[in-house]
Amino acid sequence: MSNVHSVHEGRSGARLAALQALYQLEIAGAAPEDVIEEFIQHRFGRDSEAGIAGPQDKEFFADLVHGVLKHQVEIDRSLARSLAKGWTLVRIDSILRALLRAAAYELVARPDVPAKVVIDEYVELARDFFTGDEPGFVNAVLDRVARSKRAAEFGETPPEDELGF
Repeated sequence: MSNVHSVHEGRSGARLAALQALYQLEIAGAAPEDVIEEFIQHRFGRDSEAGIAGPQDKEFFADLVHGVLKHQVEIDRSLARSLAKGWTLVRIDSILRALLRAAAYELVARPDVPAKVVIDEYVELARDFFTGDEPGFVNAVLDRVARSKRAAEFGETPPEDELGF
């Protein structure tokens, strides 16, 4: 049981780091490898505000960051289809955009993590960063993405045009 708990904590820390790294990459335009290395070398395992306390799964973190960057066009298309009418990704706060991108990547490319776990984890991250309606917004968007990309987990039939990204 403790192994499962430590994997969960490590992935939770990796998700937070990935969200921050993706935000940094969008805002600063730094090289992905430099940002990944910076997080692993200087932020992981620190208890200060500048660091990310607790265990982190470094491989999971790197996979999230690389995966979002590699598949960003497809991820953004998938997210755009899941937004309410009249909403675009450009209108969404940059932290929220990074969060949705990481979650969408995980829903498509990480079948080893149950969809409901992915949704719950990212809704909790939204609560860490926002005090308004954003966690509910994240839940609604990710639920639509998950039901489209992982319909079988919800006892539904997948749409024919929804394979992979």
